[in-house]
Order: sequence, then structure tokens, then C-alpha cells
Amino acid sequence: MMRYPLLDTISDPAQLRKLDRRQLPQLADELRTFLVESVARTGGHLSSNLGTVELTIALHHVFDTPHDRLVWDVGHQTYAHKVLTGRRAGMARLRMHGGVSGFPKRSESPYDTFGVGHSSTSISAALGMALAAKTKGETRKVVAIIGDGAMSAGQAFEALNNAGVADADMLVILNDNDMSISPAVGALNRYLARLFSGSSFNAARKAGEKILDFSPSLREFAKRAEEHVKGMLTPGTLFEEMGFNYIGPIDGHDLESLIPTLHNLKHLKGPQFLHVITKKGQGYKLAEVDPVLYHGVSKFQPEVGIAGGSGGGKPSYTQVFGDWLCDMAAADSRLVGITPAMREGSGLLRFSERFPDRYYDVGIAEQHAVTFAAGLACEGLRPVLAIYSTFLQRGYDQLLHDVALQNLPVVFALDRGGLVGADGPTHHGAFDLSFLSCVPNLLLMTPSDEDECRKMLTTAFFHDGPAAVRYPRGGGTGVAIDAQLVGLPVGKGEIRRHGQAVALLAFGSMLAPALAAAAEIDATVANMRFVKPIDRELIVSLAAEHSLLVSVEENAVIGGAGAEVARVLEEAGSAARLLRLGIPDRFIEHGDQALLLADIGLDCAGIVRAIRACRSAPADAGDAPGARPD
Repeated sequence: MMRYPLLDTISDPAQLRKLDRRQLPQLADELRTFLVESVARTGGHLSSNLGTVELTIALHHVFDTPHDRLVWDVGHQTYAHKVLTGRRAGMARLRMHGGVSGFPKRSESPYDTFGVGHSSTSISAALGMALAAKTKGETRKVVAIIGDGAMSAGQAFEALNNAGVADADMLVILNDNDMSISPAVGALNRYLARLFSGSSFNAARKAGEKILDFSPSLREFAKRAEEHVKGMLTPGTLFEEMGFNYIGPIDGHDLESLIPTLHNLKHLKGPQFLHVITKKGQGYKLAEVDPVLYHGVSKFQPEVGIAGGSGGGKPSYTQVFGDWLCDMAAADSRLVGITPAMREGSGLLRFSERFPDRYYDVGIAEQHAVTFAAGLACEGLRPVLAIYSTFLQRGYDQLLHDVALQNLPVVFALDRGGLVGADGPTHHGAFDLSFLSCVPNLLLMTPSDEDECRKMLTTAFFHDGPAAVRYPRGGGTGVAIDAQLVGLPVGKGEIRRHGQAVALLAFGSMLAPALAAAAEIDATVANMRFVKPIDRELIVSLAAEHSLLVSVEENAVIGGAGAEVARVLEEAGSAARLLRLGIPDRFIEHGDQALLLADIGLDCAGIVRAIRACRSAPADAGDAPGARPD
């Protein structure tokens, strides 16, 4: 007996559109079962994808994709979309090197109309597409699908504000899976959604508008009356005021509600807004009960669920930060913790429970998070902003102007520095050492192990100005951690191995492979610790004693820590050769962290290979930034 009799017949949305509407609930059941079994084998995002199954089916059933554009926000809810658009077989290698991406990717499929990994971009991109179609005289529908969490970001409201007056034919769908203020959905809301989106209602409204044009005062009264009625029944007054025709809320798992409403909206002109209510983890009871646990999962058995960890392993850098935060908060009442909607991911769960009055989750609003921290610092508090490296990019202007320019004591705990693995190029922390090392007043540190991470966090906390501690994803090296809250001498590295001719200057996570490589070629190894201020004295002394210096960093080689080493050597008039190793000038795809590092030559073998190639080449061949074998 076929396990997926309907799903097996769908290799593209055109086949889906041929199905009778009465078959779609069965398709949803099969697709949901497939997603649970597939993600259980590969790992990936689960809760969010289970919540958008019916919505995805309805969108592809109603709209002529890919001619009509679907623009997904964040993108970690697009697995059903990938399955229905010809990538079902590829799901067996989801987020693996060379396999299907975990996010929409334009080069992967014409159905992925906009590449995305960060939130709140969908409305801006969809508006651009809608106005491009208008400019070119093309007839197509553009739909942006955005979650309620992503709606907390400023960019989403900037786009809404623009779209409401841009005269664009576009539909924004708010996928609301967490708003406690949302009213219950049911027969009345289904009826109202059909009524407000129906052609008869909208034709009557437009006819009434023409008649009321002759009496501006009566027109304004009628407009206010309509808003009052809709405002009493729906929470859409805000979106109406921004120029959208608001519909909903409706049940996002009810195909008999979704499809007629989408059909109606497809034929309406101007900006439309549909509010749907969905449930994370829908259809898989374990994920429904704990959608946070099942948000991003490793491999598991669907019938058993995610098993609890056995404990006793090496703590992750995120855990080290979380423990330090609680310890420092207990020792210093000035400490406050901030997260832009990443409490669990950034290790703030225990802190939020122990110190609820000093914990702030500002939502997906990185720009606001940075300036908010600056405001706290102005009043004598010591804010610690826990943020992924890739997300701090969104708050760069605020870091420069609101924190660094005013020399405020804000600690940036930068998680996921370097390559993060399966989430790929949108989430790799590949650029932070480059974009932070040029910021005046900023102290910038990169720990090589867990104990050093704790000490650097303490150093940052007591530093009289902005400071960043940049640490990698995953487990540490297993070193013993000093429980005391002690810091490090600012701007001082250390020699970890003495050798001959070659000196490796390792930054952060690159210390371990640098030590392994040095053992093969008998090289000196320095654990640099600080990118800013960099240890000038150590660099100059190493240059005087070695014919080749090699900087190694898990960061873009352009403008990174190696560039600071080059500057020091140039200013000192040193004749020592410098080989800079780091992430090459390209975006690194998704895959296993170790495999990715090996692929770009940042493992032991790659470092040895690059050094031997440099030493055997003419003196000027290895001096270029990032010189390394391809």
C-alpha cells in the first residue's frame, strides 16, 4: 500500500492545482507526516514547518506559482513549499553539504523568489516585485508571508508604511502563531473573512466611495463607521490605517476557510492584508506541547520524540556565557541582560528565570536592542547584549553612533562567530572581526576555550567602554573553567608553543588547529586573544625571531585580524613575511562545520599545506592577503 498516494503524484504546483479541493486535507495529512519523518532523519526546523502546511498548500493551489510570486519571511517554515515544488527527494540531504538549503534560495529553484535567512524582509522584497511588475506592464500577484515575531522588526513596518501608499497590487499574509491577543477563530470569523474579501462587498464599497465623493463630510463619516465596525470585530485597525484592506483573522489550518478567502483576495486591487492563525507543531503532539524544543532539532525517532541529554559532555560556549551571566548578575546588581528574541539560543533562559526584573527580550529588533542597551548604559547600568554575530550586522549603525561614539559600557556577547554549519551563509558569523575591528573605542576579544571565554566576558564587563567577546557555535575544548570572576590583561596575547622559523598567530577558535599544524612543522604558536587592541609588542617580537608569520582566523580574510597584524608589521618596518589565512572572499554554503573548515583550508591539514606552499614559493608570492591554496 502506498504511504503517500496523493503526495506521490505532486512534483510541482501545477499538479497540485489540478486536485479537487476535497482532496487537499488528505494531502495536508500526508505532507505533515512526511515532514516529521524526513526532519527526524536529517534534523532541521520542525515546529514552524508543521504550522504552515495548509497555508502552503492553499497558496500554491490558488496562485499561479512561480509566475505569481511567493515571498517567505525568515524561510525556516518553507519545507512544505520545497516538497511541493519538486525537491522532495532532495529533503534526504536537507542542510547537508551540497544538499537542499534550509532556507529559500534563488539559485536552488525558480519557486524560491527571494533568498532569506534573517527576518522581516518579505514585505520590502514583495513590494519591490509588485512595483517592478507594474513598471514592466506585467500582470502577476505578489504575496509576502510573514510571522508575528518578524512583524516586531522595524523593517516590516517601514515596508508596510511604504506599501500602503505605493498603489501596489500585493498581499501580505500575517502567519500568527503566538499572539495571545488574537481572538478565537470560528464560524463568525470565517464568514467575515469571506464577506470582507468578496467581490460583491468590495464592489459595493467602491461604488459607495464614488457616490460619497460628492460629500466629503459624509464620506469621512462612512469611512469611520466602517473602521469602527471592523475594529470591533477584528484587530486590523492598525493595518487599515496604513492603507491595507485587512481581512481576518481566520484559521490557518482550515482549507475551507483559506482557499475561498485567497481566491477572493487574488482578484482585489491594491494592498491587501490577511491575518491567519496557525499553531506551531500542528499535527505532531510532541511539537504542539513544546514548540520551542522542536523548533530546531537534531535527528530523533518520531514515535519517541527528542530524548533528554545524558549530560557530562563538554559545555557549549553558549552555556559558558549563560553560566557567567548568572554568576556576574549575582555579584553585580548593575548587570542587565538583553536578547532580540533569542532567549534559548543565546543561553539566557536560566538568567531570565533567576533575574526576571533584569532581563529584557526586545523581540526581533536588533537595531532597537543596541540603542536600548545604550540608553541603559547612560543611566549607570551595565547591559549585556547577547546576540548572534550574523544578527549584529543589523545593528551596526547603532553600535557605531549610539554606543561606540559615546564610549558607553555595553557588552556584546557575540555567539556563533565563524562558520555555523547547516544554517549556511545567512547565519555564518564570517564578518564580525572585519566590521568591528575598525570601530573606535571598542575592545574586541576572541576566546580559544571555555575558560578564556569566561575571563574575557569578565574583562568586557568591567571595561569602561564598549566591548565584544566573539565566540563560536558548539562545544568547547573541555578545559577546566575557573569559577572566579577574573579578567585578563587587556591587549595581551600569550605564547602557547615555541618552534622554529614559522610563527602562527591564532585568533580564537583557530588555536586548536594551529597547535596541531605547528606540531607537524615545528612552528611557534601565539594565542592572540585580542583583536583590538592587538598585541603589537608580541607581533613585533615574533617577527624579529621568525622568517614567516601566519595569521589564522575564522573570519573573512579581508579586513580581519590578519589585516591588523599586517598594519602592525608595516608600521614597525618589519621585513618578516606574512601569510594570512581565513575565510576566502566568497559566501560559504551550508554543511557540517568541520567539513566546511577543511574545504577552505582552516583545519590542521589545510594550514600545513598553505604554509608549505608559501615557503616554497618566491618571497613575494605569499604576501597577498589570504594567500592560500585553492
